[in-house]
Formats: sequence, C-alpha cells, structure tokens
Amino acid sequence: MSLVDTRRHQMFPVLEPAQVEMARRFASGPPRRFAPHQDIFAVGEHGAPVWLVLEGLIAVVRRDGLGNEKPITLHHAGQFSGEVSQLAGRASLAAGRAGPDGCVAVPFDAAHLRSLMISSAEVGEIVMRALILRRVGLIEGDTAGSVLVGQRGEARLTRLQGFLTRNGYPNTFLDAAEDAEGRALVERLGIHADELPLMVCPNGTVLKRPSDVEAAHCLGMTPDLDPDKLYDVAIIGAGPAGLAAAVYAASEGLSVLVLDQRAIGGQAGASARIENYLGFPTGISGQALAGRAYNQALKFGAELALPLEVTRLQCDGGPGQPLHLHLACDAVLQARTVVIASGARYRRPPIEQLALFEGAGISYWASPVEARLCEGEEVALIGGGNSAGQAVVFLAPKVKHLHLIIRGSGLEASMSRYLIDRIAALPNVELHTGTEIVALEGDAEHGLQAAVFRGRADGSTHRCALRHVFLFIGADPNTGWVQGCVQLDAAGFVVTGADVGEQTLALGLQTDRPGVFAIGDVRAGSVKRVAAAVGEGAAVVAQIHQYLAHHNRVDIAAEQVGV
Repeated sequence: MSLVDTRRHQMFPVLEPAQVEMARRFASGPPRRFAPHQDIFAVGEHGAPVWLVLEGLIAVVRRDGLGNEKPITLHHAGQFSGEVSQLAGRASLAAGRAGPDGCVAVPFDAAHLRSLMISSAEVGEIVMRALILRRVGLIEGDTAGSVLVGQRGEARLTRLQGFLTRNGYPNTFLDAAEDAEGRALVERLGIHADELPLMVCPNGTVLKRPSDVEAAHCLGMTPDLDPDKLYDVAIIGAGPAGLAAAVYAASEGLSVLVLDQRAIGGQAGASARIENYLGFPTGISGQALAGRAYNQALKFGAELALPLEVTRLQCDGGPGQPLHLHLACDAVLQARTVVIASGARYRRPPIEQLALFEGAGISYWASPVEARLCEGEEVALIGGGNSAGQAVVFLAPKVKHLHLIIRGSGLEASMSRYLIDRIAALPNVELHTGTEIVALEGDAEHGLQAAVFRGRADGSTHRCALRHVFLFIGADPNTGWVQGCVQLDAAGFVVTGADVGEQTLALGLQTDRPGVFAIGDVRAGSVKRVAAAVGEGAAVVAQIHQYLAHHNRVDIAAEQVGV
C-alpha cells in the first residue's frame, strides 16, 4: 500500500475551526476568491504560498517534465496546500486549481508559514508532518518531478540521479535505448548520444548533460542570495554537524546561511542505515536523518543554499570585522562568523584509470541508485570501518556475491561489534583479509570489467571479474578552501582551541582566526561519529554567542569614546 493509503489523514489533515482561526492570524495576505477552475499555483512556480481553504476546494495534481499528470487530492475547507518546497520558498512541485464552484483561501508565504509553525506548536506539528509526508508521497509516485533520459549505468546519469535523490527531489528514469518513450523523446529532439543524459525539468525545460548546479537552477532549488546581507553565521557544509549548528543557531534568533556544494547529509547522508545513533533503536537511514534536520533548520528560518561551492574564505580583516566567502559562481557573501563544517572528501587510492570508472563501476557510497545498478551481480567492497560495514549489510541482500576486502588481519580493530556479527551471518559475503586493490580493467565504452587484488603478505595477485567496486577506505579533510586562512595540522584537519580576543575568550571550537569555528569531521581531534558531530554543532552556537557578545561590547565601547 502507498503512503497515501496508509497515512492520508496525516498527509491531508483538516484543521478544526479554532485551529483555522489561529492560523489566519499569521496569513501573509487577506482571503482571496478564485473563480471556478482558475489556476492557483503551478508546477515550477517560485515562491508559491501555502493556501488554507476557507470555502470550496482546491484540486491538486502532480506532473512530470513530459506533461503527464495525475491527481493528488482535493483540499476542502480547513485543509491547506503545499509541501516542504513552500517552507523554503522554493519552486512548487505540484499544481492546484480551484474546484467547479471556485474557492476562497488565505495565503501563507514562507516567512509567515514559519511564524505560524513556531508560534503554535499544535498547528505547527500538524503542518510540518503533512508537508514532509507529501514530499515523500511525490518521491514514491510515478508521475512527478524531473524525467531523466539516458543510458543506464552511465556516470553522468548516476551522478544526476544521486544528486536529485539525496536532496529529496522526485525523478523518474527512461532508458534511451530500451524504453519506447525514451527513444521517441531522443528522436523527436534530435539528441545525439554524446548529449545524454537529458533532464526534463517539471516545467518542461530540457537540459543536456546538466551539471548539479544547472539541475538545481532548473528546479528552483538555489535561492537568490543578497551579497549585501551580513549574516550572523555562515555554515559551510550541510552534514550532521552543519545542520545541527543551523538548527540551534536559527532557533536562537541568529541569521543563518548554510552552503554545501552537493547535498544535505554529507557522508552520513549516504549511509543506508545508522543504528548506533541515540534515540533510534531500529536505526535510521542517513538520508532520512539529514532530511529531518534540513526541514527543522528551515522551520526556524535558516537559509540553505545548495549546490553552491565555496572556493575561498577571505579573512584579511581584523577581529569583529565581516568575513567574506567567495563562491565558484563568482559571488561573494559576508558573515560575522563562519563555521567550517565541510567534512571530508572520499579518499581515492592511487590506481591507474580510477577516474575513468568513477560513477561507471566505482562508487564511494552505496545508495539505492547504486544498489539497483548492481542488483544480482558480483561486487567488491573495499574498507573495514563502520561506513563500510553499513554498506555491506545494505548491499548483500541485493547482490549475488560480495567480496569484502580489507588490508588488516580482521574487522575488530575498526568496526563496531554489531556490524561484524551481522556480516558474519550473511551467506554471500566473503571476507578477504590482508588484501588490497591494485588495478582496474575495462574501458570507457564498456565500463569496469574486472579488478586485480594483491595479498600484502606474499605479493600474490588474483583477478576478479566484476563490474562494481565500492571504495570505503576513509576520507581526507575538505579544507582546500581555507588554506592560508586558518591553522591546519599535518594531515590537513582544522586546528581549534585557540584563545583569542582582547580579553581572552576560551572557545574550544574556534580556530586561530577570530570568528572562524570548526566542527565535525573536518576538525582535528574530533570523534568521527554522527552523534559527536551533532554535539559539536550544538556546542559551537554557544561559543558564537560569546564571540558576538564580546565584539558587540567592544564596538559599543569604541563608540562611547569616539573611536
């Protein structure tokens, strides 16, 4: 049964009269009357408000990029439109029109909707749950969002599917060779093979081989940022640490901007299941955890901009002066404080042709996208940490045979006991100890064909014919954009704990540059666990308050003496 069948009452709740009156106090405009069958909001419309129906009804439909349309629901009096896109002020993923007798409804733009949710815990809970469930329903549906057309398993297509999926945007796939609709579209548009994959956006716009940035722009994901606005806090990285900092800072009234060059969740967002995070005894996927934190940050007014890459932190001003962030799109943003939460980049072993097969046989995470590509096949996974263990447990039921390759003599030194025991119980997982990957075979046309492994003790090699290798061999700190600005240790992690300020402030998460903090995996000496990252995200906000309060006092004192 679909989500609509099992949780319809939560997806499309009816507010009681008292709740309607409470909500109307926060409306962003007066009631508006719509004529019968009049369009109220469209797919792809930027800043479409949530509409609370007072009279009549709104018919809501979902539509994909090819114009295929299916009904979602009818909103009657006491019900409201929208999903999480409206909470962020992004483009609508659905369309709505007035019923046969018209309707009367009141609008709530993003800011007023957030005010309602914060001011009324009761109504806020109802609305938030409904908005989230509706997005999940769109993702589960077969007629919504973008249509991707390409060759199954091709690297650019896999990247694009991963980008949309990890950011919670619905998408469907048509094989350009095997699906009649896909072939017809390619022929009708006169598309050549070297122009695939295509992305047909919900508004009908067709993109050829789009980058993540181009795809995000077409979907209305990325907000227009004001270079003249001075944020209290700019957080670089939307992993668990960055999202936690965003939630706590925004909930305490600070103006917050979060930037990430790819997706919410960081490396944790790619985890199939996290089972040792406090409060989730049955486990939770990294994507679900990140999605909840993302929505929570939006609720409190944090501004999240993806996918935007920060290329440089300019820190030539003095203490208390604005810090400047240079983006890959040539924009420059400014903030009073900066939190480095950029995590780490997947480590790439020095193997010839590795780059050739990335996304076409070589993967650094195991999401449902990769699982579908290797279903029923023989695969290899390299790595012995917890992330590797979670990936093994996720992939094993879907593949024919899984070779788990580790350099050490066993898993005990690097993996949690519960994962070791679970892997031992999997009949199709074969553990190879004291082994490393040394070569890859294949070509650009046919993709990965085989991998060569070497025993570390005797140097013997063996070739394994397979088309999918998952690399979980650790990560290097993502700190290239802060080099020359803050102190790094020998491994490239950010050093924190410096005492700064005219009246020494002991801020354990601050770098040697006043106003710049570091949290999560990117910080030297941090515990590489989701719970530790979330804890640092919360703790850094208290230290930011101390820093801002100190420099506010300094500024006031300077004004009083006429400086």
